[in-house]
Amino acid sequence: MNTKRAVTFLKKKINFSPRIFMILGSGLGELAETVKNRRIIDYKEIPDFPTSTVPGHKGRLVFGELEGKKVGIMQGRFHYYEGYDMDKICFPIEVFKELGAEILIITNASGAINRKFKVGDIVLIKDHINFLGINPLRGGPNFVDMTYAYDIGIRKIAKSVARRLGWDLKEGVYLFLSGPSYETPAEIRMFRKLGADLVGMSTVPEVIKARHLDIRVLGLSLVTNMAAGILKRKLSHEEVIETGKRSKEKFIRLIREIIKKV
Repeated sequence: MNTKRAVTFLKKKINFSPRIFMILGSGLGELAETVKNRRIIDYKEIPDFPTSTVPGHKGRLVFGELEGKKVGIMQGRFHYYEGYDMDKICFPIEVFKELGAEILIITNASGAINRKFKVGDIVLIKDHINFLGINPLRGGPNFVDMTYAYDIGIRKIAKSVARRLGWDLKEGVYLFLSGPSYETPAEIRMFRKLGADLVGMSTVPEVIKARHLDIRVLGLSLVTNMAAGILKRKLSHEEVIETGKRSKEKFIRLIREIIKKV
């Protein structure tokens, strides 16, 4: 994959350098529809860019203005379970850095392990567990400190915004697995003992890569289902998409208010 070729292509399509980039998870892509002066570019048009294969991921980059800030937004991401290796999953982060990224707002849909959480909650990610064990920086002496992977300053802004809106913005630890199968009840019991509050199939590789490139990260997770075994019903991707649709207005407002402050 050639970062320079993708960056050169995108610079011909846009005449500004976005400081803020976003990756929108399953069912959360509606935020990109609110961007002003939009320039939409399908992933398949961009040299060496992967393509999304999962329902709920439109597979396009949207550039424009949000709350007076220049932004770039991925409507849909790439997952390990789709067959992509870590280099392809993190390729967009390298492109964003070359385009001027200073802040990455990354979102996902997750299952709640913490019984105090409920479906529809938006959770501020304060830390993560890479249970998959595969690291996107493998192959070089990339010893990146991950003590504050999720930027403390931006998290404070998010909490301040939520308080002003009168919302209970919970915080939690996100555990990353490969998917695509959902977890078993026994696995969820184990993850709870490890200190995980949420579980999902994305986000962590991109965050590691962003920190390697000195991009500040804010992580937000939408609880779309309770994890396996907590409720006596089966899990489905359709439930994930439907919860995203129901929660989109609250989610969009929170992100917009945060963007005003960063």
